[in-house]
Amino acid sequence: MNAFKNKRNFFRKIKDKTLSLFLIVLASCTSSSVQNRSQTSIDSRREEEYIRPYHHLPDGTFRNPEGSIEREDYDFPWIKFTKERMAIKVNIPKDHVIKKEEAITQLNTLANEDTITWIGHATFLIRIGDKTIITDPFFSPNAGPVELGPRRYVDPGIPLSKLPKIDLVLTTHNHYDHLDTDTTKNFPFKKAKVVVPLKLGSFYKEFGFKDVTELDWHKNIYFDGVKITLLPAIHWSKRQLFDRNKTLWGSFLIEYRGRKLLFCCDTAMGEVYKKIGREYGAVDIAFINIGAYQPKDIMKYSHASPEEALEIGRNLRAKKVIGTHWGTIVMSLEDPFEPPIKFKENARNFGYDEKDAVVFKIGETKLIKEI
Repeated sequence: MNAFKNKRNFFRKIKDKTLSLFLIVLASCTSSSVQNRSQTSIDSRREEEYIRPYHHLPDGTFRNPEGSIEREDYDFPWIKFTKERMAIKVNIPKDHVIKKEEAITQLNTLANEDTITWIGHATFLIRIGDKTIITDPFFSPNAGPVELGPRRYVDPGIPLSKLPKIDLVLTTHNHYDHLDTDTTKNFPFKKAKVVVPLKLGSFYKEFGFKDVTELDWHKNIYFDGVKITLLPAIHWSKRQLFDRNKTLWGSFLIEYRGRKLLFCCDTAMGEVYKKIGREYGAVDIAFINIGAYQPKDIMKYSHASPEEALEIGRNLRAKKVIGTHWGTIVMSLEDPFEPPIKFKENARNFGYDEKDAVVFKIGETKLIKEI
């Protein structure tokens, strides 16, 4: 009997020890599994943070370069602002626009040269080599949906129907004065190559453009010997009520045979331009917005003043700065023809001669080698 009890106790101890060992192993495995899952989650987050650039937010929207001026929370006084803007009387100087016939003749006469033509606002024709580029094509009577938005007080320097063959369309962002629905719909050269910032390509595809490329900041493409790089800008995007910053914005660096032209998106002043100047080298010509800067406490997040445009040019190490985004529609509260005056007057304060702060007449064509 005692032998039987001793035997039973022996096997019970073996069973208990086996169970204990099993539980220890199980606990160890479970702990390891949890730890591994936790570590995997951490690694995944780290990998995601590494892959996702600063200007990409987790919700798929975008933000300005690190260190940029940040928009403060405030209720924009739209009604008051709009009333004041609409009350501005525009007195167009006689030499602001050249006649359409003269503009077309001038452009055609210089067809075999590298040239720049101002259509108005931020719309330019840039001819380099045998290619013609158009920037932010805006030809409609107003900048807004349907009949809303600021109206033009001068017509485009060259009508949409009279444009030369366009090879390349560059669009910096989706605001209505840069991405124009009717112009896109009626654009006569839909075989042109289109380059836009991220998530903006579908707009052009909806209107029958086939060759559309989206770029992220610092990415580039080559187009028949022309290198196009999208670079950062300090701005924002919005076209509908609930789509703020869902598409990217940016500036285009155009490089061809050793020449560098930077067509800036609407932009505020910021440290990013020093970085661009260091990383991409001196720019021959920078197109920078000089209009729509008053009232300062509202516009400083989106647009540079004429003085700030010159500072941006200096930071880019630009040899020449062309003033854009003025002289076409009233978007803000400064006198519509104050920007070019302040632009020229302040050139020397930023290391430029007055002639280096370049102002066009609407419809005017200039030789790049003479700018």
